[in-house]
Amino acid sequence: MTTEELVVEFALTRLDNPGLDLEETAALVVRRLGPEGMMQFASQNLAVRDELRGGAFESAVEYVVRTVLKLRDGDD
Repeated sequence: MTTEELVVEFALTRLDNPGLDLEETAALVVRRLGPEGMMQFASQNLAVRDELRGGAFESAVEYVVRTVLKLRDGDD
């Protein structure tokens, strides 16, 4: 999944669930992507953080939140 596709998926999920915070919305996105998407995002997040291991679901959710915030706020 590209960054653009991730942002669209996040935005659509947010529209469907306006009462959720960013992390809860990211968790829904990760759940919808299934095990393969979760592993992709978890591995990307752990690589960025220079870690060898971590919880797959939590790491995937963190990756989604980081990506959305980075695009929203810029690279600062």
